[in-house]
Amino acid sequence: MKKEILLIPFFGWAISRLKPISINRKLKVESLKKVVEIGGERIREGYAVLVFPEGTRKKPEEGIGKFGNSCGLLASNEAVPIIPICHNSGKYWINKSFKKKSGDINVVIGKPISGSDPKKLTEEARSWIENTYLEIS
Repeated sequence: MKKEILLIPFFGWAISRLKPISINRKLKVESLKKVVEIGGERIREGYAVLVFPEGTRKKPEEGIGKFGNSCGLLASNEAVPIIPICHNSGKYWINKSFKKKSGDINVVIGKPISGSDPKKLTEEARSWIENTYLEIS
């Protein structure tokens, strides 16, 4: 998660107790290395690691954005599957606003995706999420 979130009074402090992998998104290479290194340690310790590969929220009408490689790299390095998750909450939880709309949020959990090629893993996860998003939005 972006390190700035940890600075939010109360919320950020509470999140910090979960020991997230905080990154500086301006330092892309260093952040990727940090996610792969610390994420790998956490996986070997038996934790599940949640990765938001799109990086930042977009407007729902813009569709699914480009994915970073951290999820594919982490999964291939640690020989663990990616379990893709798709939701349509952006339709109701407006980006950069505290406003919320009423409606039903759909969450779909896909089948595990395994492999040894990080780019292929990332693209397969992205493709599944993109297709699923079109179905539920």
